[in-house]
Amino acid sequence: MQKLSSLKMSYKAATGEDYKATCSSENPAPGSKGGLDDTEAEEDFVDPWTVQTSSAKGIDYDKLIVRFGSSKIDKELINRIERAIGQKPHHFLRRGIFFSHRDMNQVLDAYENKKPFYLYTGRGPSSEAMHLGHLIPFIFTKWLQDVFNVPLVIQMTDDEKYLWKDLTLDQAYGYAVENAKDIIACGFDINKTFIFSDLDYMGSSPEFYRNVVKIQKHVTFNQVKGIFGFTDSDSIGKISFPAIQAAPSFSNSFPQIFQDRTDIQCLIPCAIDQDPYFRMTRDVAPRISYPKPALLHSTFFPALQGAQTKMSASDANSSIFLTDTAKQIKNKVNKHAFSGGRDTVEEHRQFGGNCDVDVSFMYLTFFLEDDDRLEQIRKDYTSGAMLTGDLKKILIEVLQPLVAEHQARREAVTDEIVKEFMTPRKLSYDFQ
Repeated sequence: MQKLSSLKMSYKAATGEDYKATCSSENPAPGSKGGLDDTEAEEDFVDPWTVQTSSAKGIDYDKLIVRFGSSKIDKELINRIERAIGQKPHHFLRRGIFFSHRDMNQVLDAYENKKPFYLYTGRGPSSEAMHLGHLIPFIFTKWLQDVFNVPLVIQMTDDEKYLWKDLTLDQAYGYAVENAKDIIACGFDINKTFIFSDLDYMGSSPEFYRNVVKIQKHVTFNQVKGIFGFTDSDSIGKISFPAIQAAPSFSNSFPQIFQDRTDIQCLIPCAIDQDPYFRMTRDVAPRISYPKPALLHSTFFPALQGAQTKMSASDANSSIFLTDTAKQIKNKVNKHAFSGGRDTVEEHRQFGGNCDVDVSFMYLTFFLEDDDRLEQIRKDYTSGAMLTGDLKKILIEVLQPLVAEHQARREAVTDEIVKEFMTPRKLSYDFQ
């Protein structure tokens, strides 16, 4: 009861209204078990640091949309994107991997009216090793950059990782640079991409820091406690950090790219666990006379052991890492990928496998680009015509070249190239 009344107070602090069983589009629906009460909250819990579900199918994303107050990416929006760019939308959109948005129609309005926008995404560099799941937002952002021909800023939150993890400042910065190599290997255009470390950029950009301070002034401690679950024992660095992740949403944080323009809208592709940062940002934006950033949210990439377990950089078997050899990929998939198959071959042939919980099939939805082949695999596995071993073999054949090609591209990324990407400069884009 005490928890509920404290949450009601946080709600009032955040919205200026009493807690009612209705919701605005921006705030999580109080009546929708917004991670606050009931057994449902124990099943699915999502915030920027923790993702938990007890379902083998993974998070219930339709419920999450209601809870976060975002909008579903429906067929109509996908068709509109297709018309705007004049080509088939990315398979992440077609398959619902990017499934939710805020204000994407506004971005398309701007694009169709020849008005500029820019992309912003980021990475929290907590270790040198990145895994396949970390690539998802970057693969999609690269596609967005190509089809819309827009500039991109990528924030490396090494300051955040220093505050949250047991790392030195030098380690956190070192991880940022190493992770930047993997990001650059995704194929971003050096003439349209600025990657920056917070530890570096914030000290050298008065405009960026001014925006951080503006945001800080307009968010109360009570609000961040309500949004992020901070407690009285959290460091003041953690409490003020959300303003730093919010600042790249505003174009004048990058005067070298956008001069002093404040009217250029930002589109943020990210996993949905990052949404609380940007709900806060969207709340502050009109109060400091800036446009609200738009968002595209992705689902979570499942751990090898199943969608209800968490991938961990400290558990080498929980995911396929970008440093894995072909042999390691084969062993991990064969030994650790959770199967939706039956206990015996006879049962499997008779009853078929379950693609909804099978991790090998889930991974193929992310990385097998051929829609027809994926659908054939789904039918064959569900009918029992295809066995788990066959499905795993297909996944291994998809992942081995994908990871090897990534490694070759990363190998070609020199320290000079990283330095060029991370140098504040004018990007080749005409913002007249």
